[in-house]
Amino acid sequence: MSTSIQIGKIMGIPIRLHITFLLILPVFAWIFANNMPAFGFADVKPDSLRYALALSTAILLFTCVLLHEFGHSYVALRHGSNIQSITLFLFGGVSSMEEIPRNPRVEFKMALAGPATSLLIGATLLIIYYGFFRTDNSILNPYLRLVWLIGYINITLFIFNLLPAFPMDGGRLLRAWLAGRMPYIKATQAAAGIGKMFAIFMGIFGFLTAAIGGIWFILIAFFIYIGASEEEKSTAVNVILEGVKIRDIMSRDVKTVSSGMSVEELVEIMFRLKHMGYPVVDDGRLIGIVTFTDVLKVPKEERKNVKVSQIMTRELITCKEDDDAVVALKLMTMNNIGRIIVKDDGKMTGIVSRTDILRAVQLLE
Repeated sequence: MSTSIQIGKIMGIPIRLHITFLLILPVFAWIFANNMPAFGFADVKPDSLRYALALSTAILLFTCVLLHEFGHSYVALRHGSNIQSITLFLFGGVSSMEEIPRNPRVEFKMALAGPATSLLIGATLLIIYYGFFRTDNSILNPYLRLVWLIGYINITLFIFNLLPAFPMDGGRLLRAWLAGRMPYIKATQAAAGIGKMFAIFMGIFGFLTAAIGGIWFILIAFFIYIGASEEEKSTAVNVILEGVKIRDIMSRDVKTVSSGMSVEELVEIMFRLKHMGYPVVDDGRLIGIVTFTDVLKVPKEERKNVKVSQIMTRELITCKEDDDAVVALKLMTMNNIGRIIVKDDGKMTGIVSRTDILRAVQLLE
């Protein structure tokens, strides 16, 4: 089951809404509807207008987050990076690109583009509010309050994203600055370490102030710590695998099964050969792949009557022997699979698994 839905494309980039975003949107609308001025509309009557303004504020907030991500994506596209999608999550947006450029100057520009977009939006709205509509009672006007609130939130996003901690943009800015003075992996480790320390202090502060709303600091601290750890691990793996080709780590002795085999027979083969996935080949022709995950979908008492052809995956994700090992790892991560068939000139020449890649990382370390 997919955890996100695509709502369209802009500049050729798929725009997706994660399930966590769909859950948090009404929560934000409720918060804005029940907060007093200037951070909400609890004083607005009738209730229909109050909730309409609150929902509009929540939607505009995440629209600004989307524009923030477009700032990153625009610079990335200008420098030749391929943006696969932009997804809105519980804590904001994420631009998914094939690879973050190793050039510190390019990464610095990309990281800065998002906060700069938030600053531009926030500054423009606040200038409009203070320059043209500001009076002693202007904040009591719910429509002008909406302008001020969106402007204020964007300035807050600008400041928050400049915090020197992954996965915020400030962490990438710090890494880009350090990468100009030390090896890339050491720069990542240093930036991630600072991010983790920042998260620990934020978590302690949240714990001490939990009684007055500090729980949010604890949640954000957890998010920052996990993000910093994942960035550190991902970068380390990518650097270690540089120069390693799929042909160097793949298995050439590939065990295959036929589509007419029963699932019960397949389970016996898995038990005997200790492999959890097999290409499906009929008359020398590759037609799919079947894994233990597919087997689990079939009740045990029915496995004798169900054929492999009924549960196998026909849409194959493949790679070539000359591809970098990192390419295979990214394909596995993006598609949530554990192995990829290797094909050259239309013929299957081997199979590479996540275990093969992790073993190579351990040996190279």
